[in-house]
Amino acid sequence: MAESHTPAAQPPAQQAPAPAAPGKTPPNKRVLGVVAVIALVALGAGGRMWYRSHHYVETENAYVTGRVHPVSSRVAGVVTRVLVDDNQMVKAGDVIAELDPADHSVRVEQIEAQIASVRQQMAQADAQIAQVKAQAAAAGAQVKQAEAQLVRARQDAERFGQLYNDTMKAVSKAEVDASSAARASAQADVAARRDSAAAAQAQVLAASAGRDVLGAQVKVLQAQLKDAQQQLGYNRIVAPVSGRIGKRSVEVGARVQPGQQMLAVVEDDVWVTANFKETQLAGLEPGQEVELAVDALPGKHLVGRVHSFSPASGNQFALLPADNATGNFTKIVQRVPVKIVLDPRDVKKYAGRLVPGMSVVAEVALGQKSAHTQTASAR
Repeated sequence: MAESHTPAAQPPAQQAPAPAAPGKTPPNKRVLGVVAVIALVALGAGGRMWYRSHHYVETENAYVTGRVHPVSSRVAGVVTRVLVDDNQMVKAGDVIAELDPADHSVRVEQIEAQIASVRQQMAQADAQIAQVKAQAAAAGAQVKQAEAQLVRARQDAERFGQLYNDTMKAVSKAEVDASSAARASAQADVAARRDSAAAAQAQVLAASAGRDVLGAQVKVLQAQLKDAQQQLGYNRIVAPVSGRIGKRSVEVGARVQPGQQMLAVVEDDVWVTANFKETQLAGLEPGQEVELAVDALPGKHLVGRVHSFSPASGNQFALLPADNATGNFTKIVQRVPVKIVLDPRDVKKYAGRLVPGMSVVAEVALGQKSAHTQTASAR
């Protein structure tokens, strides 16, 4: 009889685990931790953004601004010397370049010679005036002499007329006629002498008028001389202000024209122009402190103060401002330039490194009292 073999029962530890029910996989703790961290970071970032949006205004549309003075020639000429180099410091009045003064020197000498010639003519006119004055004086003396002779001739005629009448004929008729003729001749001589004196006086006036014309010519030439001397002085081009040389384009031998820019002088006094949105201006007031971060000075935080606001938005100063009356209107938030002055210590500390055109990030804490508010509360 064959033996039957029954397999022995396996112990519980060696039995395979029963498969888990589908849809009940336990959550991964690492994933939960990452999700929690992301949620906290997002919450913190959102809270920070909300807080800063309500307590700070910030703009990256800000730049360092300064005064840039273009230097140009006031006269035409050939450059003979250039006395400055790029980025060099200059003081107001320093000679920057010189032009060839030959043409203007000749002009000055020519006008000086004309003045000398006219003055010689004035000297001749003075001598002529003295001569005609002497002639006028002589003519006046002759008039007086002729008047005296006329008085005598009248007396003689009256006397002979009394001696010769119907009752008495003490003198002859010829003597009476001769005295009357002498009187008439004396009268004519007086009239002629007076006309001569008037002519001599007219010559005096004419000579004086001619001298006045020469004097006027001298004044005109003196004005031209002054202008020519100024033109000669313009051959020395000087720095209008103190600052640093930039954008130099002039070289020795170049011929420049009036108004042609040769270089620029940039002052060290700079400030920041921040273009804030018009919706950010409600909390800004002059005197508020501004935190500034200059891209060229990483890690350096500068301090400034709100100085003033532009009288118009930047769009109004554009070459072609937008016309919103065409019917196709799209509302765009405008930006208004705000001038921010820097602390003088920062300007001095970073002199030469803060230059116009650098990018700046400006941040203003809202709610701070401006200088005007503090002054009013102190009162």
